[in-house]
Amino acid sequence: MGQLIKSFSDGSFLEYDRGSFDEWCDYLTKSDGSRKPPRDVDYFSQLKQLAGKYGTNQVYNDYVRVYDLTGKQVEEQSLNAISQIAASYGNDAFEIDVIFSILYMAMIAEEQKEHTRLGKRIKRLGIYTLLIENRSVSEAANFMRGMSWRDIAKLCEERGF
Repeated sequence: MGQLIKSFSDGSFLEYDRGSFDEWCDYLTKSDGSRKPPRDVDYFSQLKQLAGKYGTNQVYNDYVRVYDLTGKQVEEQSLNAISQIAASYGNDAFEIDVIFSILYMAMIAEEQKEHTRLGKRIKRLGIYTLLIENRSVSEAANFMRGMSWRDIAKLCEERGF
């Protein structure tokens, strides 16, 4: 069992545990007991559907609010703020809370990586290309593979972050 970060009303929860690289792998344990690390393609697909329903700008701007809350450590007030942001999505509030909480944890993990030069910006670039540049889920989740950190940093800077 890892470090519990956030529990949800259906009995599911998010935690950090040892992954293949470090101690900062986030896991989603569902109410049925199944446990796995969420993958970019999974939550990118959900974000794309939600952007179709609520508008790209709303979903992206709310993600940026989560991005701005993210530092190197989990903060209870940030987790609560994510739930408040999600509450504005009505029937989809639960799904958004889970997705944005996963992203929050993933960005903290990126900030924790030893010698990181990109940190949380790497997630923002993926979500920016998914929502703002309207790329496919697969393309947004995979296009940076094999790129140098300098090339990725340049892409972030060109987009203003």
